[in-house]
Amino acid sequence: MMLGGAVSSKSSSQSGKNPTLADVASLAGVSIATVSKVINGKSDVAAKTRERVEEAIDQLGYFKSDRIGTSSNLIELALQHLDNPWTLNLLDGAAEVASSRGIRLVLSEIGDPRLLSTTWLDEVLARRPLGAILIFSNPSADLSRRFASRRIPAVFVDPWGNPVLGTMSVQSDNWSGGLFATRHLIELGHQRIGTITGPDGVMCSIARLDGYRTALHEAGLESDPRLIRQGQFSVADGERFAMELLNLDNRPTAIFAQSDFLAMGVYKAAKHLGISIPDELSVVGFDDIQTAAFMGPALTTIHQPLTEMAARAAKMILDTRSGKAVDPRAILPNTLVVRESTCPPPNRIAQVNPAACLGLSSQKGPGRSRRRPHGPEEPDTPCHQV
Repeated sequence: MMLGGAVSSKSSSQSGKNPTLADVASLAGVSIATVSKVINGKSDVAAKTRERVEEAIDQLGYFKSDRIGTSSNLIELALQHLDNPWTLNLLDGAAEVASSRGIRLVLSEIGDPRLLSTTWLDEVLARRPLGAILIFSNPSADLSRRFASRRIPAVFVDPWGNPVLGTMSVQSDNWSGGLFATRHLIELGHQRIGTITGPDGVMCSIARLDGYRTALHEAGLESDPRLIRQGQFSVADGERFAMELLNLDNRPTAIFAQSDFLAMGVYKAAKHLGISIPDELSVVGFDDIQTAAFMGPALTTIHQPLTEMAARAAKMILDTRSGKAVDPRAILPNTLVVRESTCPPPNRIAQVNPAACLGLSSQKGPGRSRRRPHGPEEPDTPCHQV
């Protein structure tokens, strides 16, 4: 690397030479030492100064030069919390692809998503990985730009926000999942169907709620705002808002909880109020976490292909690295898993074959379930994520 005096970006461009540290320093109005600190992930640089250096790096295309060096043989994977029940599914998917190519995974726990653009990102950029997989995070323009400036492919899995143009992402078909979870309850005869959504502004929450409303609309049912609650994807919010819904004068006969954690909270509220699931209240979750099949009763839910999602993200990184054309946005189908928590409403149970109430009620157990791929061909047979 050249460590001489500052060289203007204009003269470097005109001479056809690769931009140097001095070029970046000159354009950003800082010292070469400061540029070196930013490139090597040092933390002792003011945020505004770092931003100016990053803009200069991006403008000059500093990392487009072949002399910058090769990437390390690893893929970064960042999650908010390692103790989530779906973490192993995600790791399995990414590891399967990476290990087959002799690539290592570096796993990071990011408790606060805002840290993605600070210390964690500086460390990742300094390691120069083959790519990065970010789980349940907000794909900000700054985050995407900094990865792009280093030519490090980044894939956002189930992003909380809308990825900026050119950013790669993988997600499940949340809209169809919401549609078919609600349609399943409508097919059973439910007309007052409550729902508890996730955080405001999060893509999956918006899509699942829209799918819920679409299913009601196609069945000629009104979307009653009194039956909709918005919270976090947590057991506490599931219990809190289920208590509100179940204490209404004309309470719902079914609740679509838009995550399995929310569904667990619904179970707690129903138990507290002495309401039987599914005889008096049907419940559908979303995610199909490992404990869903062992809840009492086993939870009908939407299965997200988390392993496949992480595997697709890893493959997108490696395909990008090898120069292959990659569709930047992958949407994978979900599956409705019918277990024991859904049943026709009380006023219709007598009109329905009792065995239909729980699918195969005489064969109860955590291992028994029926999966339906979502799609127009789904049979209309009564008794499917922090």
